[in-house]
Amino acid sequence: MPASLKPLLPRSLFGRAVFIIVLPLVLVQAVAIFVFYDRVWETVTRRLTQAVAGEIGMTIDAWQRTPDAEARAATLASAAGRLGLLAEFRPGARIDRPMTDDGGGILERRLVDALRERVARPFALDAWNHPRYVAVEVALDDGVMAISFARERVFTTTSYVMILWMVGSSILFFAIASVFMRNQVRPIRQLAQASEEFGKGRDVEDYRPSGASEVRQAGAAFVVMRERLRRFLLQRTEMLAGISHDLRTPLTRMKLELALLDDSPSVAGLRADVTDMERMVESYLAFVRGDGEEQPVPTDLGRILADLVAGEQREGHPVRLVTEGDLVVPLRPQAITRSIRNLLANATRHGARIELRAKRRERSVKILIDDDGPGIPSGSREDVFKPFFRLDSSRNPTTGGVGLGLTIARDVVRAHGGDIWLEDSPLGGLRARIKLPV
Repeated sequence: MPASLKPLLPRSLFGRAVFIIVLPLVLVQAVAIFVFYDRVWETVTRRLTQAVAGEIGMTIDAWQRTPDAEARAATLASAAGRLGLLAEFRPGARIDRPMTDDGGGILERRLVDALRERVARPFALDAWNHPRYVAVEVALDDGVMAISFARERVFTTTSYVMILWMVGSSILFFAIASVFMRNQVRPIRQLAQASEEFGKGRDVEDYRPSGASEVRQAGAAFVVMRERLRRFLLQRTEMLAGISHDLRTPLTRMKLELALLDDSPSVAGLRADVTDMERMVESYLAFVRGDGEEQPVPTDLGRILADLVAGEQREGHPVRLVTEGDLVVPLRPQAITRSIRNLLANATRHGARIELRAKRRERSVKILIDDDGPGIPSGSREDVFKPFFRLDSSRNPTTGGVGLGLTIARDVVRAHGGDIWLEDSPLGGLRARIKLPV
């Protein structure tokens, strides 16, 4: 299909299905009407008009061949009774405007052609001024013969009935097909909606496969995939709970043993190392475990942002907050709080001026975190989201943690169906852009 025609096509499956049904239907109806109009209607109209014109010509010829007035009256009466032609002779009359062209519609054209062929005298035609009759005036040597006859003799209404029946039946069949296609498309929309909700981490327990066999197959595959992912997350959480217990036990024992030793520089160093190990283990476990057990609930994001900003201000960080619109959206409150806190911590660690903005769009919420720090090189802005990646190659935990803050932040946002990007900030540093679906 030419690229220029693609923007004209419907985008939805229902629209395209209806288009596929309607286009052949319209073409078939157009061809049928054209063939009917060109062949049947014109042929029938031509034969009817030729028959009437022949009767008019025969009546005029019989009238002129009869010199007797009484016989002429009988001829006109016979034409009225047997042929349905109401004729009246007007002696001395003239036709003001003889027919010189073919008129307008098919009736006029065919009747004019037939009168010219069968009557062969100057005439005038009035086909539409009277609701039921067609009037013809024929010029004779000594006057005008005025003849009228029923329009139905040259104009058949069955043509319109047939066209109306074709159009009406097409509309009826189109309506039935539209209802049927809508019922077929509904299960696909339900599957798409369930997939979108599941991708946002929301509950889709009420989804049941329905529709045609192919759609049911896709829906059943989605259900199997959903259960496999749930089992995987549950098994991972249970495994990490055991690992957490196994790792914390020796660390706790080491801390107790170090507490029993006398204070000395070497013991103080070991205590610091154990504390760092405990913090790193907690960070690793938090990254792998995530917040999968928390369910999305309607949450006031503006309130969460205000609490985070208040906490940063208590720590002496100048954070400015601007919110616009209704920010109540389905979220995992603890997870999203943790994600934004990590981004704010990164901004306050490197910048002296911080701005936090949140606004609601039609189908999403946008959050911007700007700072005036040194920023991140454009070539490393995707790398910083990788687990354990740090711009500081020294791996010193006092200068930036273990490299999981941005990774956890993006994982949480993506679990909500959104994403995070890093950009240049108008303040001169780094901008973190968050987009969350509504």
